[in-house]
Amino acid sequence: MKENYCLRAALVCLGVLCHSQAFAAERRSHLRPSFHGHHEKGKEGQVLQRSKRGWVWNQFFVIEEYTGPDPVLVGRLHSDIDSGDGNIKYILSGEGAGTIFVIDDKSGNIHATKTLDREERAQYTLMAQAVDRDTNRPLEPPSEFIVKVQDINDNPPEFLHETYHANVPERSNVGTSVIQVTASDADDPTYGNSAKLVYSILEGQPYFSVEAQTGIIRTALPNMDREAKEEYHVVIQAKDMGGHMGGLSGTTKVTITLTDVNDNPPKFPQSVYQMSVSEAAVPGEEVGRVKAKDPDIGENGLVTYNIVDGDGMELFEITTDYETQEGVVKLKKPVDFETKRAYSLKVEAANVHIDPKFISNGPFKDTVTVKIAVEDADEPPMFLAPSYIHEVQENAAAGTVVGRVHAKDPDAANSPIRYSIDRHTDLDRFFTINPEDGFIKTTKPLDREETAWLNISVFAAEIHNRHQEAKVPVAIRVLDVNDNAPKFAAPYEGFICESDQTKPLSNQPIVTISADDKDDTANGPRFIFSLPPEIIHNPNFTVRDNRDNTAGVYARRGGFSRQKQDLYLLPIVISDGGIPPMSSTNTLTIKVCGCDVNGALLSCNAEAYILNAGLSTGALIAILACIVILLVIVVLFVTLRRQKKEPLIVFEEEDVRENIITYDDEGGGEEDTEAFDIATLQNPDGINGFIPRKDIKPEYQYMPRPGLRPAPNSVDVDDFINTRIQEADNDPTAPPYDSIQIYGYEGRGSVAGSLSSLESATTDSDLDYDYLQNWGPRFKKLADLYGSKDTFDDDS
Repeated sequence: MKENYCLRAALVCLGVLCHSQAFAAERRSHLRPSFHGHHEKGKEGQVLQRSKRGWVWNQFFVIEEYTGPDPVLVGRLHSDIDSGDGNIKYILSGEGAGTIFVIDDKSGNIHATKTLDREERAQYTLMAQAVDRDTNRPLEPPSEFIVKVQDINDNPPEFLHETYHANVPERSNVGTSVIQVTASDADDPTYGNSAKLVYSILEGQPYFSVEAQTGIIRTALPNMDREAKEEYHVVIQAKDMGGHMGGLSGTTKVTITLTDVNDNPPKFPQSVYQMSVSEAAVPGEEVGRVKAKDPDIGENGLVTYNIVDGDGMELFEITTDYETQEGVVKLKKPVDFETKRAYSLKVEAANVHIDPKFISNGPFKDTVTVKIAVEDADEPPMFLAPSYIHEVQENAAAGTVVGRVHAKDPDAANSPIRYSIDRHTDLDRFFTINPEDGFIKTTKPLDREETAWLNISVFAAEIHNRHQEAKVPVAIRVLDVNDNAPKFAAPYEGFICESDQTKPLSNQPIVTISADDKDDTANGPRFIFSLPPEIIHNPNFTVRDNRDNTAGVYARRGGFSRQKQDLYLLPIVISDGGIPPMSSTNTLTIKVCGCDVNGALLSCNAEAYILNAGLSTGALIAILACIVILLVIVVLFVTLRRQKKEPLIVFEEEDVRENIITYDDEGGGEEDTEAFDIATLQNPDGINGFIPRKDIKPEYQYMPRPGLRPAPNSVDVDDFINTRIQEADNDPTAPPYDSIQIYGYEGRGSVAGSLSSLESATTDSDLDYDYLQNWGPRFKKLADLYGSKDTFDDDS
């Protein structure tokens, strides 16, 4: 049995840097070959001991970033069967074999031909094998090993961001956390201190500090004031190798902004403000502005203003302009220079939002004195009253005094006043005014019933300055005078039933009447109703006053007859309660009407009464019967006219049978006079004595589908046939009684000849249809029918 050999790897000491011997010694210590054996029996039963390779390849190491002139020796592969005669060839395969790692196929030395970077790739997996140089036959199984790239400190720390921005409230306590900065190192954190980082602050002392291990930035000074300095620039350094000398470092900038807190109260820049206002100013007009300064910003700097004291609190007010943070002093009520010429106010400015942490810095408010001087102005005249109400009786003569308006100049000059009426308010010119004393008079009599109130406006202007004027409303009430007599409230009309003398009189009034008066209630009701003195003893009717502004009209007798008199006119006198009283005579119409036994009105027309007496009930019935007979005759006549317009084809419902007539007549030209008759299609039951079968009656009556109706005479034949076919196909109760008629006659003497192709297959033709063979399987049948004889023979 051929003996099996194992490869052995030996690492060559690398003379790279000052600690290369230690690397080589370490790598040798990893190669610990271990052998395991098992026993086999020989041919003679002898037990033979066989060596079996059982060791595992350890890792090879090569330092990164080597820049020497020669390739780096990574290690050496050697086989026990290699006697040094060059018959064994070493082969290397795997990651980077042939490009990064090369092997001397005779000696087994492995070199790295390129500079390696652990941050790009930390290890490579390779496969080594010894083969026969001549036959390339493997002398032992391939062995796998790993080459690890040994890290060096070649990467400086890098922060996640080039710059950081952070905020911290002003006046924060020492040690308040601001922000945490983090850096990373691409070197191997498991080997040495190449990736061990330490943070330090380069700029920003003594205001801030940084924790060396975590990178947390904290405040280092108390009571940092935003109003003194708002922004700080801090530089933080991260250094590897634990911060020791020789380590690499990286820096980042941190911008720290102090945020505002309400730690400053508002302050007025001066103790007294001087303002002035004209006495002509109107309420709401701005007088002046005050402003308290607060160095805080945002809501911490919001200030509100109030008037807390002063003799002008009732005349002035102050509001806050939040855009400019100013207090706006406005006029609340009009001021008068002649009454008071100066006012004093005490204005307070206070913060809206107060931070309890800094309440000891308070109070967060300030006060200031505002002095306001009233300026004299040429004021318009002032009426002694804001409005006037006067009264005048209606129908008063022109020139009657209605009343007076009075105005005066409030200025010290006391200019004379001139009055006038605004004619836009007195278009009918009912009034005039004295321009000097303001007395208002009428120009014509007034009617209260037309207008009870009149509203005008009066101007008062200074004689020396017409632009200074005032206006006052004047309401004039027209007092009522009893100048209208009462009248009927409505056009009343009474009805009385005709009766005989023996019938007792009714206690019910014929009609109840009331009155209406245009005058005021003082000159109107109570109304008194009576008959005129000359007919106070009227034999037919009487009037009874109900003492509630109504009255009832009653009949004094019975036996009224329309034939004697059908209409009565009754005069009634109505008086009002005015002083002096007014009265009017109104005429009431009373008609005599026919009534039934219950007293219900039937007719109040005398002609209708006579017509009813001359026309009997039988005559009326005869007239109505004649009218009905005439209507029946008209209806029958219209019905018969419609029946005559029914279609010619009419079948009984139980005898409906469909006949499909098919024809292939193409027409015979000009002399074709024996073609089918259209009547055959329209009445198929009459052709050749055909009679539809009636021996079988359908079990269910077929109802034609909606939309299918017999075709009229002028319908197209094709539509008629299709309609009948569709009805027959959809009728489940109709037996198959369809008949087929064939029209094969083409006619004689046609110049164009026949277009039929029925006999084309049996006649000789000069046409060549062999090209149909090339048209594919869809035209195979035509090719068989119209192809040449040779083609038929070939097919057979």
